Amino acid sequence: MRRPRRRWCFCGARECGPVTDQRCGVVAVLGAPNAGKSTFVNHMVGAKVSIVTHKVQTTRARIRGVAMHDETQVVYVDTPGIFNPKRGLDKAMVTAAWDAVEGSDVLLLLVDAPAYLSTMNEDASGAAMKAAEDTDRIIEGLKQGGRRAVLVLNKIDRMPRPPLLHLAESLNGEGVFDETFMISAKKGLGTEGLRDFLVGKMPEGSYLYPEDQLSDINDRMMAAEVTREKLFLRLHEEIPYSLTVETDQWDRTGKGELRIEQTIYVERDSQKKLVLGHKGRSIAAVGKAAREELQELLGETVHLFLYVKVREKWADERERLRNMGLDV
Repeated sequence: MRRPRRRWCFCGARECGPVTDQRCGVVAVLGAPNAGKSTFVNHMVGAKVSIVTHKVQTTRARIRGVAMHDETQVVYVDTPGIFNPKRGLDKAMVTAAWDAVEGSDVLLLLVDAPAYLSTMNEDASGAAMKAAEDTDRIIEGLKQGGRRAVLVLNKIDRMPRPPLLHLAESLNGEGVFDETFMISAKKGLGTEGLRDFLVGKMPEGSYLYPEDQLSDINDRMMAAEVTREKLFLRLHEEIPYSLTVETDQWDRTGKGELRIEQTIYVERDSQKKLVLGHKGRSIAAVGKAAREELQELLGETVHLFLYVKVREKWADERERLRNMGLDV
């Protein structure tokens, strides 16, 4: 880890000493489910620190990604999507998202621009209507809390500019946004200007994390998240939202290679059968995909063993939610 440059002050004051050029701040990223928050954070950090799928509500806990720009450290907080919660897990996720607002130096509201814009037409899908409702719910929460935010319209590569400008004007009429940026997090369009803006907003202060650290998530939790990502991509309908993954063992083989054991918890026997698949083909495919990505992330040989267990109402268990990094 390289040391920051140090300058010394010779003003004569006893309390005066070394002066650093360090700047550091926290950027909280809010948005409706599937707005592209995790893709955005991964892009800004320059590495995968949060799993990404095409399904909503993939991110379940706050994950902090750390980006360095010369001597400025920007800590991006990827938050769960804010929606209308029902289960204990859902409520904890929404609470985690709003809690990220506290202590942040800059607050971003990421909006799926094509989905939101489509709700202005009569042929909008149910998913788009729900995303717009969730976004409006966040804006109302910002108003009630007296919060200011930066509006970030995402996925602009999927829509023409005139309606995009119309959408920006409409949302800015809510009176809670100080700046507006239009980007495509997936393709990296418009992100440089946003990055420079955020770096300039970071206050003077010591780094919150070592310069070589990419995230606050540990290896055991990241391994569980990778497996959960592969399950989300493999399974359909509501099954992904009824499961969680926990890393139980993290050992070394006699050859010094990494051996990981994980348990996939589901709520019903029928879900267990679907996770396993016919003759175990589904769980085998998930294990292979997760193992290959873990080997790439960790840079070493990984032996991954997956087990599936039924645990009814795990999503309402306070201790399990705490283990997932959620406050109850």
